[in-house]
Amino acid sequence: MSTNKPRHPILKVTDLTARYGKVTAVSEANLLVTRGSIVTVIGANGAGKSTLLNSVMGALPSNGSSVGSVQYLGAEIGSWGVERRVEDGISLVPESRELFASMTVEDNLLLGGFRLYRQRKHGWQQTIHEIYELFPRLAERKWQQAGTLSGGERQMLAVGRALMAQPQLLMLDEPSLGLAPRVAREIFQIISRLRSTGVAILLVEQNARAALQVADYGYVLETGQIILEGRASELANDRRVIESYLGLGKAQNETVST
Repeated sequence: MSTNKPRHPILKVTDLTARYGKVTAVSEANLLVTRGSIVTVIGANGAGKSTLLNSVMGALPSNGSSVGSVQYLGAEIGSWGVERRVEDGISLVPESRELFASMTVEDNLLLGGFRLYRQRKHGWQQTIHEIYELFPRLAERKWQQAGTLSGGERQMLAVGRALMAQPQLLMLDEPSLGLAPRVAREIFQIISRLRSTGVAILLVEQNARAALQVADYGYVLETGQIILEGRASELANDRRVIESYLGLGKAQNETVST
């Protein structure tokens, strides 16, 4: 299997170890994400995938800590807080989505662009039209309260809100979690289309089959350690990946048409 790493990364993680108290959740992880690429980290529930994203975001809980190097656009950001990482163009869509349920779809999106508003970036509100083109269903429901949306629509809104900040790195934590197979396929189709926007995507997923179909490069995380990496197409045909991740849940992991 080829393990040639891409050049000029948006994100470079080196020897990252994260702990909750004395429990090690991620051990000496290394990964790269380049501009315009989709990189996925697959693994079972509890493998450390969300901890990896939270470490990159600087969002570990109070009992968490991490060591190692996290470089974004060539700068070491380990000492940066979450706010500065957001200001510099890193967005995370957490597993919980964290929408404002009593606010409308449009108001949720506008809040996503607050960073650009605060920076007085000209024309920042025009991004909302691009979001509505990407997610026509959100345009249809823009005056609807977020709490009344379906699960798939809430995931679309969470991704759209993150994109309103015009990030250079978008991290997605289990975007298909809890969604019906048909809706999950739609979400993965949208993720695939995001490649054309130039944003780099780090995708964490249990749905290995769908994730490897949309990704360019992949990593396999088991009990906090990256045990395999390679081009997504190669991982999808690797015997160990097939036996551990692609042989189960075939009814759920249907082909993603892109």
